[in-house]
Amino acid sequence: MICLIISLIIIIYAAQILIYAVHMFQQNGYKNKVHLNWIKHNYLKHFTRSLSREPAKKPLVYTPRVIRLLVTTVLCFFVLCQLNRVFGNGYTMLVMAVIYTVFIVPFAPVISNIINKPVETSIANGFKKKAMALLSDMPDIKVIGVTGSYGKTSVKFYLKELLSSKYEVLATPESYNTPMGVVKTINEQLRPTHQIFICEMGARNVGDIKELCDLVHPDYGIVTSVGPQHLESFKSIENIQGTKFELPDAVHKKTGDDRCIFLNYDNEYISSYNKYTGAVTYSISGKGGYNATDIITSRAGTEFTVTAPDGNSQRFTMQLIGSHNVVNVTGAIAVSHELGIELKELVIPVRRLAPVEHRLNLIEQGALTLIDDAYNSNPAGARAALETLAMFTDDMKIVITPGMVELGPEQEKLNGIFGEQIAAAADHAVIVDNANTGAIKGGLTKAGMPEEKIYVATSFTEGMQYINRIPGEAHKVVLIENDLTDNLQ
Repeated sequence: MICLIISLIIIIYAAQILIYAVHMFQQNGYKNKVHLNWIKHNYLKHFTRSLSREPAKKPLVYTPRVIRLLVTTVLCFFVLCQLNRVFGNGYTMLVMAVIYTVFIVPFAPVISNIINKPVETSIANGFKKKAMALLSDMPDIKVIGVTGSYGKTSVKFYLKELLSSKYEVLATPESYNTPMGVVKTINEQLRPTHQIFICEMGARNVGDIKELCDLVHPDYGIVTSVGPQHLESFKSIENIQGTKFELPDAVHKKTGDDRCIFLNYDNEYISSYNKYTGAVTYSISGKGGYNATDIITSRAGTEFTVTAPDGNSQRFTMQLIGSHNVVNVTGAIAVSHELGIELKELVIPVRRLAPVEHRLNLIEQGALTLIDDAYNSNPAGARAALETLAMFTDDMKIVITPGMVELGPEQEKLNGIFGEQIAAAADHAVIVDNANTGAIKGGLTKAGMPEEKIYVATSFTEGMQYINRIPGEAHKVVLIENDLTDNLQ
């Protein structure tokens, strides 16, 4: 009886571990290899975080696929229990419960996903065929693909706002940039009245962009950036370059017109790799066909002038801040202008552009001004965010960050450089403790930031509490640079 009671307690604990494992599997995109690599670095978290009462930043969504995973796992567990009942006893049940909890449950989502693969493939193919049929039934719709190591979501939203001044536009919502996210958008939101579909395209592996292109067959393509993002899966910057250029390759193959390709020429990985000499380029450094100049930034927003390849120019104002936002908006202006909207017609739409949530937008929160750049962090984006922070010359400048992730073998080095850059731009640094802490702190001290200006917090909440306690009469401006998702904490 005692063995049975202990076994039941262990099984209840195993159920909590299973929910956590499925949650992380969902955040890892239901990809077996990605999740197994995550388990390799985070195995023990199954037994600690599953008991945590701290709410998840992105809760588990009980989609039909998750329910199928859980049902398959429970059925497998039921079979094991029946075998144990036939061939074992109370003691063996206890031993099996422990073995199952420790060695099987963390891998259960992958095991169930392998078992369910024929069903999942069939269901996914059905949704994909429906989406492709909907697009093929609208031969006049223009599909615009947007990809990049960073900036793609912002450019997508800005482009939608600008193009909507003349056209009926559908864009993938939020950060929907996977095949099934794109399929879901098409199947649920595409209408016969839409004239343009903007499709954000994300990638973690070589071939991911090509898969999306084969799905939607883009007529236009924008590459916003190339950088050392997701190096753990890509392995090299050359692989990232090739993968991002799967979009221009698909556009060129379909249209034969290089002017349907738009490239950010401030990015050296793009300009050095580009083989399409007729592509439309844009920049803030004078390297592009469309160039933004005379940039003036303040807490109220930004003013700049865009000059088109034909020599026409227009002054714009917007509430967005940061040089990288000027680059992103210039790219959206370039596409809109090439699709038939005059520069002067874009003045009001640009003025109306709202900051994309968690992407370098200003938030007044009581005695603090927050620069919210929490969605993601990469070397170029972090540098741009620090440049924005530095413009608040009369204020106390504070950075709170866990550092940058998914940078492969370069992660420690790049976080060390990040620490040096923080020291140059900020008065105080708050590090949310994780594997990057040592590298960031090393960079901070190397650049001369005093020890008393560096604080290591156990969580983001505790870090913000510390910031509120920092003495001084100056107004505090806080840059929130990256906020790790549940599977990266």
